[in-house]
Amino acid sequence: MTNEEVVRRYESFVVGSYRRDGVIFVRGKGSRLWDSDGKAYLDFFPGWAVSGLGHCPGPVVAAVRRQAGILMHVANNFYHPWQAELAERLSKLSFGGKVFFCNSGGEANEAALKLCRLAGRDRGRYKIISMENSFHGRTLATVTMTGQPVYSAPFAPLPEGFSYVPFNDFAALERAADEKTAAVFLELIQGEGGINVVDRGYLEKVVVFCRERGMLIAVDEVQTGFGRTGSLFAFQQFGFIPDIITLAKTMGGGFPVGAMVARADIADLMVPGTHASTFGGGPLACASSLAVLDMIEKKNLLARTRRTGAFLQRRLERLKKTFSCIVRVKGMGLMLGLELDRPGADLVTICRNNGLLINCTHQTIIRVMPAITVTRREINDGLAVLEKSIAEFMCKA
Repeated sequence: MTNEEVVRRYESFVVGSYRRDGVIFVRGKGSRLWDSDGKAYLDFFPGWAVSGLGHCPGPVVAAVRRQAGILMHVANNFYHPWQAELAERLSKLSFGGKVFFCNSGGEANEAALKLCRLAGRDRGRYKIISMENSFHGRTLATVTMTGQPVYSAPFAPLPEGFSYVPFNDFAALERAADEKTAAVFLELIQGEGGINVVDRGYLEKVVVFCRERGMLIAVDEVQTGFGRTGSLFAFQQFGFIPDIITLAKTMGGGFPVGAMVARADIADLMVPGTHASTFGGGPLACASSLAVLDMIEKKNLLARTRRTGAFLQRRLERLKKTFSCIVRVKGMGLMLGLELDRPGADLVTICRNNGLLINCTHQTIIRVMPAITVTRREINDGLAVLEKSIAEFMCKA
C-alpha cells in the first residue's frame, strides 16, 4: 500500500479526532521507529509513555506471543491464573490494596471516580476536587474532572460535582472543600499540564487535611507509573500512601492495559454489578503486564532510570545555558520538560524532520520522555539532534 493510499483511507474512513503529523510508521524497536520510507527516528516521546520500555520489548513480545497460543480471553465471571498473579504483585508492590482491571487510563480514572462516590454515598459525599491543568481522560466524567476547559467545554452540560483548584495552592483547596467533598484527585507530576511537579510541603498539607476531613486521596499514576520517575510508582518518592492509584500507559509495554488499585476496605464497596470491563484483565493483557514487571525487576530499570534521568537533566540544563529560548528544565526521572519563552510547535516539527520525536504541550513546554530503557548513547544522539533543531528554530524565529 502506498503512502498516498494510507492517507486516503484514513481521510475516508477514520474519524478525524486526531491531528496527524504525516509520518507513516511501520516498525519499531527500543528507542527507534522507522517510517514507510525507511527513515529512522529516535523516539523521545514513545506514545505518551505507552512504550515506556521501548518499542516491542523482547520479554513482552514473547509473553504475548506465548499467551496468544494458550488462551486469549476469559469472561470476568470466571477465574484465570494470570489476573490473580498480576493483582497480587501490584498489590504488594504498591500499598496492599485490591485491583480492578480495565484497558486504559481513562477507564481506570472512571473506575476511581465511581469508587470515590460509592465510598462517600452514605455521608452524602459525591464531589471531587481536581487540579487546574490536570488531565485524567476522555470519558465524559474524566474529561469533566480534567482541569482544562479546552477539553471539556465542547461537551457541556457536564456532570455535576467537580471543582478545580490551582496546583500547589493549599489555601484554594481548603476553600473548595465542603461537607459533600468525597475525594481530592491529583497527579504528582502533571504531564499534559506542562510537567509540573507537586510541591512536597503542599502535598503534606493535603494529606493531613484529607485524613482529618475523611476525604479520599486518589493519585493518577497513568503516566508516572511503572518506573517513569525512578520508582515503580511516583507516590513512593513522596512519603505517603494514597487511598487509590490509577495505572495504564507503560503497564502493558505497548499492549492496552489499565488498572485501579484501591485500599482494600473501600475496594470492597465495588460489589457485583457496580462496575465492569469486558476486556479488562484478560489473559493477554495480564501476561504483557507481568512481563513488564519482570523486565523492570530483572534489568534493574528503576535504578537505571534514576541514573539516566539525572544524566538527561544535566544535559538539558547545559542546553539551557546555550539557548536563551529555554526558560527552565523541570520534571523528575525520565519525565522532563523544557519550558520555552515562545510557542514550541515548530520545534517539534523541526526535530521530527531531523529524526527526533518529542512533544509540545501547553504551547511552550517541550516534553522529553524517552523509554526508561534508553541508553546514554541514545540520549547523546537525541540531544545532538535537539541542539541542532533548536538552532534552526531560533534562526526561524
